[in-house]
Amino acid sequence: MTSDIKNTTMAFKHHPGNELVVTMLQKLRKILIPIVVIGLIAFLGFSLTQKPQAPNINFVTLQGKTIPLSSLQGKMVLVNFWATDCPGCIEEMPELINTYQQYKDKGFEVVAVAMPYDKLQQIITYSQNNALPFPVAHDSQGEAAEKFSDVRVTPTSFIIDKQGRITQKLIGVLDFAALRQLLNRELGVAG
Repeated sequence: MTSDIKNTTMAFKHHPGNELVVTMLQKLRKILIPIVVIGLIAFLGFSLTQKPQAPNINFVTLQGKTIPLSSLQGKMVLVNFWATDCPGCIEEMPELINTYQQYKDKGFEVVAVAMPYDKLQQIITYSQNNALPFPVAHDSQGEAAEKFSDVRVTPTSFIIDKQGRITQKLIGVLDFAALRQLLNRELGVAG
């Protein structure tokens, strides 16, 4: 079959009048292939740089205060999904408190969202015993976890830029050196 295709192609090329068509097709191919490649690269680049908008959600703090996530636009926000029985969450909490204290007056906000399976009294006790200075919410129905890419693992954090777009999803204990570097850059703080 391959020889049939080669024979047909050769016959077409050598048929009187088709040489011009063959030459035009070769030139067209030389132009179209780079255009298609450039188009694909541009599409991929555009797709990869588009950050999804953070979900439209209201957090209800342990004190009963409602915080619409949209009300935090204009600030860098870290939404941290955690649990009182999560070793990594407990490990990162002191450093999260320090980072919050360092940047809160510079345009940084943290919302700590306790997972649905966490018992409310445990969350309250932990928050009080550790004097958590940022808003703490209990995602009792799992709505926040679902809207944030169906979070199931803790700790999971989302960094949201000043325009309300999710710029990073981080699973596991936070890299606080990297977080501070990001905050310094985005908030215009001298490092």
